[in-house]
Amino acid sequence: MKFTQISDIGEFGLINRIKSNTKIINKETICGIGDDAAILNYSSGMHTLISTDMMVENIHFDLAYTPLKHLGYKAVVANVSDICAMNGVSKHIAISLAISSKYTVEAIDELYEGIWAACSQYQVDLVGGNITSSLHGMVIAATVTGIVQTGRAAMRGGAKQHDLICVTGDLGGAYVGLQILKREKSVFISNPDMQPELDDKEYVLQRQLKPEARNDIVSALLSNNILPTSMIDISDGLASELFHLCTSSGTGCSIYDQKIPMDPLMVQAAEELNLSAMTCALHGGEDYELLFTVSQSDYEKVQNVSDISVIGYMTSAAEGLKLITKANESIPLQAQGWVHF
Repeated sequence: MKFTQISDIGEFGLINRIKSNTKIINKETICGIGDDAAILNYSSGMHTLISTDMMVENIHFDLAYTPLKHLGYKAVVANVSDICAMNGVSKHIAISLAISSKYTVEAIDELYEGIWAACSQYQVDLVGGNITSSLHGMVIAATVTGIVQTGRAAMRGGAKQHDLICVTGDLGGAYVGLQILKREKSVFISNPDMQPELDDKEYVLQRQLKPEARNDIVSALLSNNILPTSMIDISDGLASELFHLCTSSGTGCSIYDQKIPMDPLMVQAAEELNLSAMTCALHGGEDYELLFTVSQSDYEKVQNVSDISVIGYMTSAAEGLKLITKANESIPLQAQGWVHF
């Protein structure tokens, strides 16, 4: 028998393989595998959302430069963001840990200080989990539940041709912050007496170490009577998430490089690292902003909501995914975000 390496099909090929062989049994399941969260119908007027995520030491985080309190906070935010990406509000979270013997009780206390802080910030109840041993390092697995009004859930596959593409906040900061932390770790390994050079880097470091989920945008969309036609959170990079929306919706897209929101502090830090700020914004991950589409008829409403940028529009699938430069040059968009395998 010939065996296939997971790297041959990648993370999403593996997910699609699992999805294609999964049969939905219960009538309460509205949406299963393949979106930011599952949608379950347990009551009239309100749907239940459920999502799960995992963070593995030395894969998703490095404790050489990640404080445990920040790690706990980020573990909650990453899951709350998935519920936001469904246009919902998080309510409960269960967190399981696998920890090696190198961790002390005090270290776990510090991790949970961050978890409790995030739960308080997003009004989420920590309702359970599991703790077991690990031969190497730490694994954090979380499952979050939330709610969304019936008819207001935003899935990846609802975009239509000509819909406007919107993004919240600014992009690339978390990636640049990570590169600075990696640089300082390398410097420390080479010379432990060197002091870290972090002046004027607070913004991008916070974007990496203490990101925030966009509950505020979900509330603003509801209060302005805006219903996204599709939505996803930006955890693997803008370009990669656009591929997900277009693939699920059966569309292409055109986005304009001048419209992509970038904070000046991120641009400055990227230049100091000899990085292209545009590349960081397109392909850097962990910003946890929201990428969504709306009907053109909602353009004026979107303009009334702060911290939302319209960066392009959906096209036909045949047109592919394009980046339009300030010189009006059309460049095929590539997905170069995080690769798990």
